[in-house]
Amino acid sequence: MRRYSFEGIIASALFIVLFGVLMIQIFGRTPVFQGPVWTEEAARWIWVWMAFIAIAAVERNDTQLRMGFLADLLPARARHWLAIAVDLLWGGILCHLVWISWKTILRTWNNEAVTLPASDAVLYAAGLVAVILVLHRVARRILARLRQGPDMQAPGGPGLEDVA
Repeated sequence: MRRYSFEGIIASALFIVLFGVLMIQIFGRTPVFQGPVWTEEAARWIWVWMAFIAIAAVERNDTQLRMGFLADLLPARARHWLAIAVDLLWGGILCHLVWISWKTILRTWNNEAVTLPASDAVLYAAGLVAVILVLHRVARRILARLRQGPDMQAPGGPGLEDVA
C-alpha cells in the first residue's frame, strides 16, 4: 500500500489552504489591514471539504474507531465473515447517503452563498464526494477480504496491505 492516499493528499492540501485563510482572518482583525468578509465562510467550507475527504483516507487505512471487544472473542473465520457483513451493511448505508447527498445538492442548487460567488450546493457536494470515495474504499476492502480468505488475515488487523 502506498504511504499517502489521494484522499489524504487532498485533505492535507485543504488544511494548508484553510490555514492560509485563517491567517488572513487573524491578521484582518488587527489594525494592520482590514480582512475580507469572505474568509469566515470560506474557512467553514474548506473545513467541511477537508473533514469529509479525510473520512475516505481513514476508510482506506481501515483505522476508524470501532468497538471490537466482542468480535475479538470470535474465531478468525467468524471474525472474517462478520467484517464482510459489517462492510456490506456500511456499503448499503453509503448508497443511501449518496441518494440523500444528491437530493440535497439539487435542493440547494439555486441558493447563493452569503459572501462567496458560489451556490450552496458546492458546500453540500462535499458530502457526495466523500460518500462516493468512502464507498469505493469499502468496496475495495470487501473484495480484498473475499480474495484473501479468513486464514490470510494477520491477527492484529484486517490484512489489507494490498488495498491502495
